[in-house]
Amino acid sequence: MDMATQKNMSAITLVECPRDAMQGLQHFIPTDQKVRYLNSLLELGFDILDFGSFVSPKAVPQMRDTEEVLSRIDWTRSRTELLGIVAGKRGIEQACGLDGVVHIGFPFSISETFQQNNTRKSREESMQTVSELLEQTAKYKKKEVVYLSMGFGNPYGDDWSLALVEDWCGRLIEAGVSVISLADTVGQATPERIGAVYDSVTSAFPNTYFGIHLHTRYDNWREKMDAAWTAGCRRYDGAIKGFGGCPFAKDELVGNLPTEKILSFCTEKDIAHQVDIHRFQSVYNMASEIFPRH
Repeated sequence: MDMATQKNMSAITLVECPRDAMQGLQHFIPTDQKVRYLNSLLELGFDILDFGSFVSPKAVPQMRDTEEVLSRIDWTRSRTELLGIVAGKRGIEQACGLDGVVHIGFPFSISETFQQNNTRKSREESMQTVSELLEQTAKYKKKEVVYLSMGFGNPYGDDWSLALVEDWCGRLIEAGVSVISLADTVGQATPERIGAVYDSVTSAFPNTYFGIHLHTRYDNWREKMDAAWTAGCRRYDGAIKGFGGCPFAKDELVGNLPTEKILSFCTEKDIAHQVDIHRFQSVYNMASEIFPRH
């Protein structure tokens, strides 16, 4: 999909991210509760559901039951496609071997410090993981997505610039990546930077599909969403109630873009989507039981 096509689209692609919302919680959410919540999300009609991750249970204890959860949720009756996150070769092989998992995501950071924190690999080693991801997704007919972490800034003192973002996007695309989600990992992005980054990469790589995964405070979501939409972004990650964040980031779990706010933005702008608004409130109430902070 080229950039002109993306910008002219009046519809939005919505990726709901309960995995991101859950992963940093200190208390373990019982598997039964996860299954009930995910099944309710699958009934709403999101395009993609980021439902779990195939990573070390020592690194992310909350996700230790992902495969069991997958075996118990009713994904066969939903239009929603499932996405699982991986951090290395073992996770890639596990995810690729499972029916139901359509999209496999890998977090790649332009920050060397964060890449080490997140996957315990250097950027160059992580490029090898990207190659393994592409090889296995092609073999098993899955779809890859690479999250470009620290895409809008860096709190660790590492170099950051538009040129650096563009350079790493170029390397990923040259390797064969077709979908890149620009990630505001620590909630640093301003509306101006969101527009500048998105314009930069989409101008340089017009045939690549770029989405956005924004971490944001609940009170400043709108200006970021508006900047991304104006820049032409049509794929958004969100989480009901805006909960979540990366447990390996220097962000004190700055929340995700709230799904309910994305939907209100769509209503205001007359943007087409597939989510069942009439059933959404009941699922929102269920989320309040799991994520009580907001």
